[in-house]
Amino acid sequence: MTDLTQSAGDRFPATRWSVLQAARSSNQAERSRAIDTLCAAYWKPVYKYIRLRWNRPVPDAQDLTQGFFVQLLERSLLEKFDPAKSRLRTYLRLCADSFVMNEQKAATRQKRGGNIAHVPLDFSAAEQELGGAAPVDPASIPSPESLEEFFEREWIRGLFELAVEDLRVYCGAHDRERTFLLFEKYDLSGDDGVSYDRLAGEYHMPVSHVTNCLAWARREFRRIALERLRELCGSEDEFQREAHAVFGWEAK
Repeated sequence: MTDLTQSAGDRFPATRWSVLQAARSSNQAERSRAIDTLCAAYWKPVYKYIRLRWNRPVPDAQDLTQGFFVQLLERSLLEKFDPAKSRLRTYLRLCADSFVMNEQKAATRQKRGGNIAHVPLDFSAAEQELGGAAPVDPASIPSPESLEEFFEREWIRGLFELAVEDLRVYCGAHDRERTFLLFEKYDLSGDDGVSYDRLAGEYHMPVSHVTNCLAWARREFRRIALERLRELCGSEDEFQREAHAVFGWEAK
């Protein structure tokens, strides 16, 4: 299957607003929208990280994840982020560590999540990705260095999941549902038996049409993913660094 993180020949405009600009807005609705956006991109990495790094049971990890994103808004933590000093994902991971430590010291836990109600948190799906809801075996917990890499991989995975969903909606709005199905079957299914010829026969179209459809879908996927990425960066320099880290090339 094609590696979607490689090769891009198009220029990608900054069409999305920055989540940090919104978080620092005087408008409460804009600040809440910023937290919703961050939550959509980061809740799974944060949840899984808390489960593994802090070895917390499912109910505690769920509550801590919700509470963490509420605290980002209530304590204006995003306003303290300096993109010149670190990446946003690194800053958020360290904030999550600090939040869990403070919660442990306080020994208090309450149900939260009111300010992120617009973002569905599918904890059951996250648990399936972790391999089930059984207690984490302490012996299986990776080293802190490995957990940092794990958090980054999960963040990239979440970014791509959001971009795929955006592409699905975009294709539906432009009468290209079949193009998305081709993209889904060839690039996302993981089925090594899928070929251009097989798809051409299944959808009764020339192989050249399959080629064109997949080229369009990959181009739009890269564009959408980069727009999502730019939205989550605090500066152009950070965006260029993250684009290189995620895609392996410099975004223009």
